[in-house]
Amino acid sequence: MALGAALAGLVGASSPEAAECPRKGALGTSRVLSVDAKTTPRVGLKSFPQTLPLADREVVLTFDDGPNPPTTSKVLAALAQECVRATFFLIGLHASQHPDMVKRIAREGHTIGHHTFSHPFMARIPFDKAKSEIDRGIAADEKALNGVATTTPSTPFFRFPYFESTQAQLDLLQGRGIVVFGADLWASDWTEITPEQELKLVTERLAASGKGIILFHDPKARTAAIMPAFLRYLRENGYRVVHIVPAAAPQKNADAR
Repeated sequence: MALGAALAGLVGASSPEAAECPRKGALGTSRVLSVDAKTTPRVGLKSFPQTLPLADREVVLTFDDGPNPPTTSKVLAALAQECVRATFFLIGLHASQHPDMVKRIAREGHTIGHHTFSHPFMARIPFDKAKSEIDRGIAADEKALNGVATTTPSTPFFRFPYFESTQAQLDLLQGRGIVVFGADLWASDWTEITPEQELKLVTERLAASGKGIILFHDPKARTAAIMPAFLRYLRENGYRVVHIVPAAAPQKNADAR
């Protein structure tokens, strides 16, 4: 009961997405979780000591390295079919190449986070270059999304490529009020495995952990292929999807056109 009360205080009202879903029996989005850099500057147990305050069988779906229209479109279609909202950490270069897809992601109600401009190994480059990667990535995403190349993100969520960072980089982002996301489990979709192997791997890991922030990569064809089956697995096994938004401006990206 104490955990339930604490979670209720953190997230406020439940998300309406599931109730409004036109398809009966869809998975839906269970609730919205507002994430504040002041209280949770870094989350994800693969990289940090703490993660999001999720109840048992609650998951946050995240996708890296997009947008890539052929595969991202398939991921978005699968999410829409189940009325599920996710978070996409975009590479700035890709966002600048596909601004219409960036706008579509936001228009369909998903959260847009940031993932540098060109996906380098951040801990292996000088601080000034790393800062430029962060700023250029944010600016490119914002330009694609809102038409203005600002380094102040409308959604202050960031994920490091390869989960590799330095303390100075972490301090920089914390000082700017930007939440750094790791993950609690992942699908290992960057490896040369079949879609069937990926689905088995991620569902087994989720069954073992019981909840968490899950990392996928929407440019991967194998991930696009398994997404309908993965969402069906969540629905059939009693999992609930939590949509994360920034505390200061909940669902701001959902208003983008």
